[in-house]
Amino acid sequence: MRVFVLTKKTLIIAGVAAVVLIAGLVLALVLGGNDKRIGEPTAVGAMPYENYELEVLAGKHRELPVYNVQRDDNKIALTIDAAWEDDRTPFILDELDRQGIKATFYLTGIWVDEYPEHVKEIALRGHELGNHTDKHPHMNQLGAEDIKKDVKTLDDKIEKITGVRTKTFRAPYGEYNDLVITTLRAMGYVPVQWNLDTIDWKQERSTEQILNSVVPKLSSGSIILTHNNGYKIEEYLPLLINAAKEQGYEFVTVSELLLPGDTMIDVNGVQKPASLQPASADETFNEEGLIEEK
Repeated sequence: MRVFVLTKKTLIIAGVAAVVLIAGLVLALVLGGNDKRIGEPTAVGAMPYENYELEVLAGKHRELPVYNVQRDDNKIALTIDAAWEDDRTPFILDELDRQGIKATFYLTGIWVDEYPEHVKEIALRGHELGNHTDKHPHMNQLGAEDIKKDVKTLDDKIEKITGVRTKTFRAPYGEYNDLVITTLRAMGYVPVQWNLDTIDWKQERSTEQILNSVVPKLSSGSIILTHNNGYKIEEYLPLLINAAKEQGYEFVTVSELLLPGDTMIDVNGVQKPASLQPASADETFNEEGLIEEK
């Protein structure tokens, strides 16, 4: 039988090896937990709130569009993205007339080219038109000049049909970065997202699921996202509008919902009056009116 003798030297070597092994495991766990890339572009329906707050805490800054508006008068906005088909648009326009409300339609150039008469009809019925780009590109992949060209091309088309240009902009796929936001603002547009999403482009979602994802979460200043060819829109739209009215909400266009005068946007994308004081002693306003942590 072989006998192993543990000398003092052997114990020291074993101890050092154990410490190195434990340190390596701890380091691997720490690095592995930080694999998440903060500030990644978000897809449609995904809200960047948590990631952006982490960026602020890390001393970073990101430009944000308006997700909703700080108000206390029960005004909300219904927005309708129109990028592809058109067969449900006549129903939507008639239902909005029946309900006596105005909405904001975010149009793409692809849709405008295909359905110019409906573009004209939307404007004639008193609804607001918003810019949703000409070609529906991934905006994060464009440089400043390409952004300007695409957005201006669509507004030229809309103006030729309706005589008006748009005031607000919504990025396709909900994707944006600092360059997109600053370029649009420099052009005079207000970049706008949403804080309540019907996700009506998913065929498997029922009317009940759509309503439950919006109605209980309504609050003053909410911006609701729908699509002109949403699968269940003929079923859920009347119910959604009625439910909001029963809770005392008033539908207005996005431009009417946005605050006048000097404003700022907080880390959650909420537009507020610029005169508001920081929420705490640990927060200050930067030059763009956005809240930053000290």
